[in-house]
Amino acid sequence: MKLFSIRRALIAVYGLVFFWSAKQFGLPVDRIAVVLWLLGALVCGNFGKPMREQRAMVRDWAILVALLFAYEYSRGIADQLGTRVHMTAIRDIDRFLFFGNDPNVWVQNHFNISRKVSWYELPLAVVYMTHFVFPVAIAVVLWLSNRRQWDRYMRRFALLLGAGVATYILFPVAPPWMAARDGYIGDIARITARGWRSMGLSTVSKVFDRGKEITNPVAALPSLHAAFSLLVVVFFFKWMSTPWRIISLILPVSMAFALVYFGEHYVTDILAGWLYVGAASYVATRYEHKKLVASAVAETTSS
Repeated sequence: MKLFSIRRALIAVYGLVFFWSAKQFGLPVDRIAVVLWLLGALVCGNFGKPMREQRAMVRDWAILVALLFAYEYSRGIADQLGTRVHMTAIRDIDRFLFFGNDPNVWVQNHFNISRKVSWYELPLAVVYMTHFVFPVAIAVVLWLSNRRQWDRYMRRFALLLGAGVATYILFPVAPPWMAARDGYIGDIARITARGWRSMGLSTVSKVFDRGKEITNPVAALPSLHAAFSLLVVVFFFKWMSTPWRIISLILPVSMAFALVYFGEHYVTDILAGWLYVGAASYVATRYEHKKLVASAVAETTSS
């Protein structure tokens, strides 16, 4: 009972520190910062539990943290390998798909019609921000509530993230805003942060400053923003009723539009991200099926 009280007190203190930090420095949107905050919550929630559960926590989350750090610093690995950054390959695929047109340029010309922030940029900015919190937060909730489903979710999460990191290292691709900056495509403004600023969340835009220094700006193909927004929907899809299934699709569709509109990704990047979700889900499902069959055979043999 005493340990339970201490655990509750730690969680309360953690909450106060989080809200103070958010007020002083802004909401954490950097992927590593989000993971560290969530892991802090896990440590507080796991306080006083048996040592085997403490070891299980470290084991369960170590792979995720390693993959996320690899994702953030994959540019450094690609640089060391001397991998060439592809400036026009994905642009050319987009042009083929859209009959010679650049979707990013077309969307910005029709929707980004002035320097003034349009009303629809605010919800799009929120949708874009969910990528930094939502997928990992779901993992934390599942870890605390249903370890079997956590295993299934993290299997797909790890496969998707691992495949993405490998692609970024072997085939780095410049995003549309970078291609436009270097003259490979028509004018595109990188307007991702201005919706946040208009909502009084200017500190959120600091993630871009940090990104220029240590994150991988050419981690464009596949789009993990598009991929993880779809993965969350796909994972829970079979438990949803038909109306909720339709509503849930708003997340990946609106994320796709935001990525094109903000100049962050080509349409091909998004389609590749969705294909990676399908591949990760297929591989994970096949593995789980084989594991289930092997378990059933072992039970039959032993009986």
